[in-house]
Amino acid sequence: MFSYVSPEARIPADHPLRATRALTNRVLARMDRRFDQLYSETGRRSVPPEQLLRALLLQVLYSIRSERLLMEQLEYNLLFRWFVGLEMDDRVWDVTVNTANRDRLLAGEIAEGFFQEVLREAREAGLLSDEHFTVDGTLIEAWSSHKSFRPKDEQSGGGPGGAQGTERDFHGERRKNDTHASTTDPESRLFRKGRGKEARLCFLGHVITENRNGLVVASETTLATGTAERAASVKMMKRVKRARRSTLGGDKNYDTGEHVEALRELGVTPHVSQNDRNRASAIDGRTTSHAGYEISQRKRKCVEQVFGWGKVIGPIRKAKHRGRRRVGWMFTFTQAAYNLVRMRSLLCAA
Repeated sequence: MFSYVSPEARIPADHPLRATRALTNRVLARMDRRFDQLYSETGRRSVPPEQLLRALLLQVLYSIRSERLLMEQLEYNLLFRWFVGLEMDDRVWDVTVNTANRDRLLAGEIAEGFFQEVLREAREAGLLSDEHFTVDGTLIEAWSSHKSFRPKDEQSGGGPGGAQGTERDFHGERRKNDTHASTTDPESRLFRKGRGKEARLCFLGHVITENRNGLVVASETTLATGTAERAASVKMMKRVKRARRSTLGGDKNYDTGEHVEALRELGVTPHVSQNDRNRASAIDGRTTSHAGYEISQRKRKCVEQVFGWGKVIGPIRKAKHRGRRRVGWMFTFTQAAYNLVRMRSLLCAA
């Protein structure tokens, strides 16, 4: 049987992926030089990195829970083949290709490069604010269980947990990150977000959004510690392209003297929520009396949309990879995907 209708003609003209694919193609075209540095000109032909990234983008956008299922979809889903750039009779690469190329993409910081090129598109379209920003963090549950959180001096398969492969009863045991570590993902940390919350093995993901359209302008993934959010806030603001004077909104966790002073040294006015419970706030009336402070307090809640989308649609509710670098790569790539979706809506509405 022969078909004379191309995949391009089968996709509806108003399909949302059309605008997303156009944006993605412009971003990937700007990354050609970066891709050339990662791949050799000799040897067996590799799967084009553009196709790998488009496929990973589909995995984020369509909540596909594994790369193996993604490859299965590419075999028969005409929409997916069109988006990735595969013809009807092109072979789909094996799932192990993604694994083999992951280290190469990590070494080249491709996720950060893709994220920055998406931001460049948004900046050229006039969608970004360079004055008012919001910072927040969220937990990324690690790919490890509580039963893997064992004393660091415990021998493999021995200790209180019994022989290897048996159930380990940790109830009543005092466990700390100083003395315990996960055997599945040693970089994950036992952490709880607040009082009354359960402790989980996790990482922390941080973003800074601009307040005009809620686009993510910086992201960071750190180990889960009590000071990580404030340290990441200062680190990210150093990378953000902003005006000479700007503001940064945040919740009460960012209201400490050291963090507020660090932001002011950068020329950033801290519009963080006052934490005056049982102590003095680092934010005084010189800041809270301005109308802009109240606006920042309203706008800062919009950052939760980024995390909500990333956990319901995207893959950051529970990490699919192990280690901070791999988890961070996917977290940054997810923020780039969120920006693409948001930009598509903003540009189509304009």
